[in-house]
Amino acid sequence: MNLDEGVVRGAQVLVVDDEPANVALIARMLERSGFTEVRTTTDPRRFREIFLEQRPDIVLIDLHMPHVGGLELLDQVKELRGVDEYLPVLVLSADVTSKARLDALGAGAVDFLTKPLDATEVGLRVLNYLEARRLHLRLDGDRRQLDDLVQQRTAELERAHFATLRRLNLVSEFRDDETNQHTCRVGVAAARLSLTAGGTRDLAMLIEQAAPLHDLGKVGVPDAVLLKPGRLTPEEFEVVRAHPTIGAQIIGETTSDVLNLARVIAQTHHERWNGEGYPAGLRGEDIPLAGRVVAVCDVFDALTHERPYKAAWTVGEAVGELRAQRGEFFDPDLVDLFVDAVLPGLPWVADGGLVEEAVGGEERGWGRTAGRRAAPEGQRLLPPADVGHNARAVVGGATAMADQWRPEVGL
Repeated sequence: MNLDEGVVRGAQVLVVDDEPANVALIARMLERSGFTEVRTTTDPRRFREIFLEQRPDIVLIDLHMPHVGGLELLDQVKELRGVDEYLPVLVLSADVTSKARLDALGAGAVDFLTKPLDATEVGLRVLNYLEARRLHLRLDGDRRQLDDLVQQRTAELERAHFATLRRLNLVSEFRDDETNQHTCRVGVAAARLSLTAGGTRDLAMLIEQAAPLHDLGKVGVPDAVLLKPGRLTPEEFEVVRAHPTIGAQIIGETTSDVLNLARVIAQTHHERWNGEGYPAGLRGEDIPLAGRVVAVCDVFDALTHERPYKAAWTVGEAVGELRAQRGEFFDPDLVDLFVDAVLPGLPWVADGGLVEEAVGGEERGWGRTAGRRAAPEGQRLLPPADVGHNARAVVGGATAMADQWRPEVGL
């Protein structure tokens, strides 16, 4: 009987009855059964106060009392106990009618004992219900431990999944960005733009982690297409345009907030404000904010850095292109916020001297690039105003790739 003794010693019992003689009798019965932590009251109006003080393991209440009846106290118990907590309440009454019993059990009582009470029966019933409560508490504790363990293991798997995707993304990124800094820059810029646009710090942190996976789907684009230095054929365009869907499929369904956002970004960062983007042809604010934010930051960074199929543009040229596509490719408000508030604070732009103060009322003198190569000997790379997108220009007898950021596919 050691188990019973252990349950008895630590049990907190609360007895409520408006008759002092009944309270004294029940208290003696419980004490004889080994219960030492028994608290009583003859004023049911004090029930809430005492309950919150004591936090009982079991409650015994009279059914018919002045001021506050037993059924009302049962309603109070429902409010005061913990969510999903098993807290047994026994109703004691001299009312032996079927209605009284059914009312009490229907209101949440676990048992109904009729007066006069039998001391042995009271002790055994209280003991049994306390044992049931102990088992409930143990199961609840085990469940919580299991939930914590599952969450821990899930988090570990998500971290491993995220790390695997990042490494897979590195493989793709190294193909057309030897420095492997493009995705990191996009993540930082996108986080700052999100915050500037009124997003929360939590969202900005998620975007900074998720945005670098925006072009994960490029692993499914052959080098012959991705790195092609000339104009893409319609068939090749379709191959490239599949990469947002490929990236989203690789990331897949997950419980991770970061990876869920990464999937959204991968899927939507080539949608256009005017509805002419891909893969879904979303328009305006139907495009998720994270996708719109990354679209601006991705294109700017791609323009201002060298790629195998293009030379780097100056910051001024890239800003001009963003403004030209304001309301067409890009969310116009995000373009304004990026140019006016985010761009001047990007360390790889500001520290490199790429952002200069306006002089003589003209716009900022963005005349340098973040990573520009010289044109091959005998060729001249034309500025954006001279040659159309994705076009070849014949200059001085030589063919030069000019202004090729491939807006048709966003590359």
